[in-house]
Parts: sequence; C-alpha cells; structure tokens
Amino acid sequence: MIKYYKDEEIQNRVRRVVDQRSLSYIDPNRVVCFKSKGTKSKRIIARCWSLPTIWQKALEVDAHYVIEVISEKFDRLSEEQKDHVILHELLHIPKGFGGGLRHHKQLKNALEKLR
Repeated sequence: MIKYYKDEEIQNRVRRVVDQRSLSYIDPNRVVCFKSKGTKSKRIIARCWSLPTIWQKALEVDAHYVIEVISEKFDRLSEEQKDHVILHELLHIPKGFGGGLRHHKQLKNALEKLR
C-alpha cells in the first residue's frame, strides 16, 4: 500500500527552483509537495497532479497542484538530479496555472526556452 507524507524539504526545493528558473507564473503556495513510499512502479521518479476545473468550482478554490516524489527512486538521486526532476514536474504546469497539465511532448519546448 502506498503511503503519502507532506514533505517540507521538497516544498523548499520547489520554491528554490521556481525562483532560480524565473517560473513566475507558478505560485509555490499552491503547489503542495508529498513524498510517497510503497509504489510498485518501476520507472516513475515523480508525478505532477492537478486539481481539475470542475473540482475547483465544486470546492470553490483556486487551482492547486501536487508534486509527488517516489521516495524509493528520488532519495537516491544527487542534489542536481533532484532539482532536475522537480523542474521537470513543474514544467507540467501550464502558464495559465488553471488546473490543466502539459503533456511530455509540450515539455520539450518549455525546456528549450529555459536554456
């Protein structure tokens, strides 16, 4: 069974990456970070989750995102690799910050613009 834990260290890393990469369209206060343990996934290091528009309206809240890192994979990475994973997950968040997600095909262009 997968267990989820809010993680302040990942939250701080998100804030730092947002600042360093000038991702001003991302509100780190509306990105909640979790570390999970117990996944059976073989390839996933991290995931980005969104709160779809219909749920925002139902709950009467603004868009929020969740960055989940898979402890068994993420914890083994170097600090630089961890930042790269966090950047990758943050780039899934579209510039409108409205609850949608960018697909991997769209991330290539976003990464090129950051270089």
